[in-house]
Amino acid sequence: MLLELAITDFAIIDELRVTFEPGFNALTGETGAGKSILIDALGAVLGDRVGADAVRTGARSARVEATFDVAALLDRPDLAATLDDLGIEPEDGLLIVRREIAAAGRSTARVNGRAATAGMLSRVGARLVDVHGQSDHLSLLRPGEHLEMVDRYAGTLPDREALSGLVRELSGVSARIAEIAGNARERAQRLDLLRFQAAEIAGAALQPGEEDDLLAERSVLANAERLATDAATAYALIAGDDDAFDPGAMPALSALQQASAQLAGIAATDETMAPTAERAAELVVLLQDISTETRVYRDRIEADPARLNAIEDRLDILKGLKRKYGATIEDVIALGAEVQRELESLTGGEAGVEGMRERETALLAEIGRRVTALSAARREAGERLARRVEAAIAELNMGRARFAVSVTQTDAADGAPFTDDRGVQRHVAVDATGADRVEFMIAPNAGEALKPLGRVASGGETARLMLALKSILSAADATPTLVFDEVDVGVGGRSGQVVGEKLWSLAEDHQVLVITHLPQIAAFANAHFRIAKGERAGRVVSDVAAIADDDRVDELAAMLDGLPVTDAARANARAMLDRVGTWKATHATRPEPLAIG
Repeated sequence: MLLELAITDFAIIDELRVTFEPGFNALTGETGAGKSILIDALGAVLGDRVGADAVRTGARSARVEATFDVAALLDRPDLAATLDDLGIEPEDGLLIVRREIAAAGRSTARVNGRAATAGMLSRVGARLVDVHGQSDHLSLLRPGEHLEMVDRYAGTLPDREALSGLVRELSGVSARIAEIAGNARERAQRLDLLRFQAAEIAGAALQPGEEDDLLAERSVLANAERLATDAATAYALIAGDDDAFDPGAMPALSALQQASAQLAGIAATDETMAPTAERAAELVVLLQDISTETRVYRDRIEADPARLNAIEDRLDILKGLKRKYGATIEDVIALGAEVQRELESLTGGEAGVEGMRERETALLAEIGRRVTALSAARREAGERLARRVEAAIAELNMGRARFAVSVTQTDAADGAPFTDDRGVQRHVAVDATGADRVEFMIAPNAGEALKPLGRVASGGETARLMLALKSILSAADATPTLVFDEVDVGVGGRSGQVVGEKLWSLAEDHQVLVITHLPQIAAFANAHFRIAKGERAGRVVSDVAAIADDDRVDELAAMLDGLPVTDAARANARAMLDRVGTWKATHATRPEPLAIG
């Protein structure tokens, strides 16, 4: 529900803040006072295209802020999915939508403090507010909305959702069949390439980390002679060696052992040297270990030209594989696994394609049965809806207009089997919503042919027709706030009573905002706002104020009989309010809805 609308420097509005009520809110005022500007401002904050001319003359920018209470709506999948998709979190059940339009033409927006685009505002706004005015983008004039409304009215949304799952499965199976049974030449070429790649990579028997190990081993083998000589010299210097050690010199190990023995003797007499003697003994043990390891290395290292050649050959193979298949051996191994999976998919799928074709046939048959039943339910609901709309049209004094719900399908040779209302069997195109294209049709005058609603209805006639539809579809309409701009164009006082009744009945399930010139309509409102134009500091400004009691009586009286307000007009206004109050009291409980199905 729209809680509050704050507007600054928008058109002739310098600054105002309007707090709306649940139920039926009426906005009245003289022509040119700014009633439609209020709706324009609401449209701006809901993502409508707005130019710099919306900025009040002399101001740097125009700002509009709308606060919505969505706490009761968060369990609706459509709104929850939209907010989640846009990354918007309600705060204490509120959504605060702000938009600023600079005089230079640039527009910025935020939803609960998060930067947003006009497209994001439109997506959120479409779930919260439905504006009905004299324009060509009203929801009921969009054929894409008609199917949704009929399904809600018919109660067929669960059936449509079940059908959607089958259509998705069929799409997947058909795509898989097409993939397997694609161009034979291209597929054969792909198989040849995959088999070659798989054999080459598998034949190399690659191991992770193998290249690093081979490079390290090659380095040792390439320097084996120098390494052996250096190891022998090191061993001779540590432990002494007849072949490599100067007989006149003492090996390092022997010298350290003698020094350790001397220090041990000192420590036996002077305990302060005991730690030093212990470290010397530890060094003797450490050097003995080093001596042993050096001797083992010396004896092990030797040149092996054959092994070195084998390593070079292996590295050449790895280099060639990396050049063709990946930057590292690990990349080549990963590619080999991917190639193997694709190979198994292309070859293994051949055995299962017949099974998939059988599944495709079964799915088409089941989808055909479901779309036939769904279409029949839509046709039946459409006929009931048309009868109710025509009755409502008559109540609204729109003459002998005829209304119909067109339900058509598109033939497709590879589509689902379908039986139409004449019992004719054919194949039709199917999507996630079924096989039907639903569109509202109207013949505004007797003797005229039915035509699409969006092509023939306009102005106040459109608004009243949409009011008739909304009053019937209100239980199925999930949009919480409905706005009617100029709903009473071309409506007289007698019809105004009926329009007011229907708007009030809509307010049982929705918040309704109505701009009206008819007191017969305004008298039904739960909350009444007067929009007035005046001057302030030499500038024309528009103000909005909630009115009640005597102020409301005066406003209705002025709407009935003009200014100045007379006592007779006030008496008529009070009588009208009393009559409406009595009518409301007798219609406070909504009648049972017509049975569906």
